[in-house]
Amino acid sequence: MSSGTGQWFALLESNTTGTGREFCGAARARGLRPVLLTRDPDRYPYVAEDAVDTRVLDTGDLAAVVATCGSLAEDAGLAGITSSSEYFVADAARAAAKLGLPGPDGDAIARCRDKAMQRAALAGAGVPVPAWRAVFDVTEAVEAATAIGHPVVLKPVSGSGSLGVRLCGDRAETEEWARHLLGRGTDERGNTVPSRVLVEAVVDGPEFSVETFDNRVVTVVAKHTGPPPHFVETGHDIPAPVPPKTAAVLGDTALSALKALGLGWGAAHTELRWSAQGPVVIEVNPRLAGGMIPVAVRAVTGTDLVDAVVARAAGQDTAPASGGDGRGDGRLGTGSAGPAPAGERHAAVRFVMAADAGRVTSIHGLAAARGAPGVVAATAGTAVGRLVRITHSFQDRLACAVATGADTGQAGARADFAARLITIDLEKPAEPEEGNGGR
Repeated sequence: MSSGTGQWFALLESNTTGTGREFCGAARARGLRPVLLTRDPDRYPYVAEDAVDTRVLDTGDLAAVVATCGSLAEDAGLAGITSSSEYFVADAARAAAKLGLPGPDGDAIARCRDKAMQRAALAGAGVPVPAWRAVFDVTEAVEAATAIGHPVVLKPVSGSGSLGVRLCGDRAETEEWARHLLGRGTDERGNTVPSRVLVEAVVDGPEFSVETFDNRVVTVVAKHTGPPPHFVETGHDIPAPVPPKTAAVLGDTALSALKALGLGWGAAHTELRWSAQGPVVIEVNPRLAGGMIPVAVRAVTGTDLVDAVVARAAGQDTAPASGGDGRGDGRLGTGSAGPAPAGERHAAVRFVMAADAGRVTSIHGLAAARGAPGVVAATAGTAVGRLVRITHSFQDRLACAVATGADTGQAGARADFAARLITIDLEKPAEPEEGNGGR
């Protein structure tokens, strides 16, 4: 089924939760025909629900991506290509460059996605980062952890959504987790993974993210995370309830990080912790934030980051993204409500977390959640028939609610109440199967 008559707008894969489907709605609202380039359309429930055109190909093969985009250009014209998936943003940028379309620096994005290369570039530019070492085997991991001092954090040098990230309190835990990470041949998307692990110092203090577009700070977000030894994000507060001076320092640090990495075109999502010495960059993600953050941002500021990303990649004019009290008329795609009522300039996102593994048999309460006070969006990130595994990552988030309020407390309470109205029933699978899939 065709989605329109305008030029094509290609999406190289998609994130599996959050705002993935919103990109298609934003493209359609701009008169474009979204088309998803994917290995497996069934990975994304919204494709069938929203009648999104697809092209099935090996999306890990840049030549195949460029060839497919070339055929789209010959068909009805191709306005642009981008990705909402962490794993494909670099190749989307590289494909855009080969086709003469707007896009960021694909090589800079690829360097940024290698967390060891990112750390080195940031440290070299004087941007505060945790003490760290990249290691190739278990012995090196233990030596690095001993030198840095336990506890330490171990994580893959490439990845997304807290997958594989773990706090290790002693030598035995470090050795065990390093062996696990180094024993993986592929990531959750089936891509070959580098045989390196990052060992880094623990940074104590509250966690934030800074959402930017080009070289402008849109907003600062406060994060809620689950209990250690994992770092799963369970909610967000927008804007972060911190003094203006603190927000300004966080924003300036994020912009310094982007400059050091050769970024600053389009959206970026920079994660930081506020330590006793001030802000420390945990990582820079050269993409739009996931976790429904863009939905919450639009609700309280009027700035539609999804629409801005689509417009930028399609070479269309878009007003500069900005935070503050500006309330624009930006769009979100299918399934999202409009801006919050006047006076409700705070928003919160709360997730329904998987408590156990199993296959989804039913989903209840979405309508009730959407009708709850202050709620602007309530969505399920899974579907009936999908297998759920406990991965201690973003994949454990099965649904979410976004709500607004007059202050952080009210917005958070509303989002939490709405999320509790959503129930997802599971049955135990007969035997182990492939899990949730990647971002």
